[in-house]
Amino acid sequence: MSCLLRTTIFRKQIVAVSGLMISGFVLIHMAGNCLMFLGPQVYNFYGHQITSGPIYYPIEIVLLLAFLTHIGTAILITRDNRKANVSTPGAMRTGGEKKARFGSQSMIYTGLLILVFLILHLITFRFGTYYEATYNGVIVRDLYRLMIEKFNEPLYTGWYLFSMVLLGIHLSHGFSALFQTFGFASVKNCTVKKIGWIFALLVAGGFSAQPIYAIWVAGR
Repeated sequence: MSCLLRTTIFRKQIVAVSGLMISGFVLIHMAGNCLMFLGPQVYNFYGHQITSGPIYYPIEIVLLLAFLTHIGTAILITRDNRKANVSTPGAMRTGGEKKARFGSQSMIYTGLLILVFLILHLITFRFGTYYEATYNGVIVRDLYRLMIEKFNEPLYTGWYLFSMVLLGIHLSHGFSALFQTFGFASVKNCTVKKIGWIFALLVAGGFSAQPIYAIWVAGR
């Protein structure tokens, strides 16, 4: 088993499976956040139902393990690839291989920047200013108000939108890599790449629409 864990193929499969879990999470999270378009009551009740449910913490633990596994294994793969490149400095690579290598190496950088964004995002909304709202006698946290406030800070919104661009790039390459890892598609499969970009644009675009809407709401 220890030998299997050291193989690049197995590590890529771990990255692919954990990445699929994370992709599902960001899609659901984006869709849930889009409830802000329906107004503060709908959005705040959504947030209240999620955080007060019995499966909230188990889901958080599973997601945390998925993130740690994804990041840690990706770092190991990147380290091994760099060691292999150093050991063969004179090796010639074709244009296609160079593109593939660029795509693989850029993933670690976009991934680490997204991790920084995620940590700051959690600090802002999970542990940030606590507002309350009351609907039909039920007291809930007013995350809608906090979101409107934060998205009307130019620096925060600029960083947020930049991070969504990185997320789109990361998801688009990761999606096609997922199918390639399990042998469902080749590196040159254009259909898989197009689907990857569609998925990435859907998620990143959905998230990016939220600060734009918040600015519009505040300006009314």
